[in-house]
Amino acid sequence: MIVLALDTALAACSVCLFDAERDKVLASESVLIGKGHAEALLPMLERVVAKLDAGWQGIGRFGVVVGPGSYTGLRVGISAARAAALATGRPAVGITTLAAFAAPLVAVSEGVPIAVAIDARHGNLFFQIFSPEGRPSTDPAALSLDEAVARIGERQVHLVGSGASALQAGLSRAGFAAKSSTVEAAPDIVSVAKLAVSSHPRLAPPDPLYIKGADARTLAEQAKDSQTKNSQAENSQTKNPQTKNWQAAN
Repeated sequence: MIVLALDTALAACSVCLFDAERDKVLASESVLIGKGHAEALLPMLERVVAKLDAGWQGIGRFGVVVGPGSYTGLRVGISAARAAALATGRPAVGITTLAAFAAPLVAVSEGVPIAVAIDARHGNLFFQIFSPEGRPSTDPAALSLDEAVARIGERQVHLVGSGASALQAGLSRAGFAAKSSTVEAAPDIVSVAKLAVSSHPRLAPPDPLYIKGADARTLAEQAKDSQTKNSQAENSQTKNPQTKNWQAAN
């Protein structure tokens, strides 16, 4: 099976074409851009898929990073994966950013759990602990640095993610120490592709994972809010003839 993996959740825009049967990367591109994922992703997809003789129809599954991450970035990648799945009739699966960060450390965990920390700004972290085999040990959460330190405590863990450095410093101040710390701005896209191979479409749908309350609104909810605001503005103009007269005069 050929898998096409996409990631636009954080600072990177990444695409990977992976042959699961041969355990081989057929093509891959990744660039740290911060913003502008929408402009970068589509040309990148076309270049990568062009390396496959059968083109889009040769892809058996799509995998996309579903968060947590940038609200705008997540929409770009998830929309592209859903559209490609619909156009080709192939399934799409969602991979969490946290699981993608943890995956490369499974091979070198040496029986030590993996703690993933993603910078969520303002001193907060997206956080989750995985077993040495890569299975979730805790639910994903948005925590303060002190809360994340308390979750780890004295236990030995491998730290990884864009927030690993801050969490390592927090552990040191509390008198604790991680076994290792790996700072990465974004997950390895090949790991995303490999996780997509073993994920079931019904158990891992390509739906966004929003952890913070402010980010948890769906597009439908945003559209409803916009309609409500427009309706309120229209009602205000109707009730205020001075506003209508001013608009007519201008």
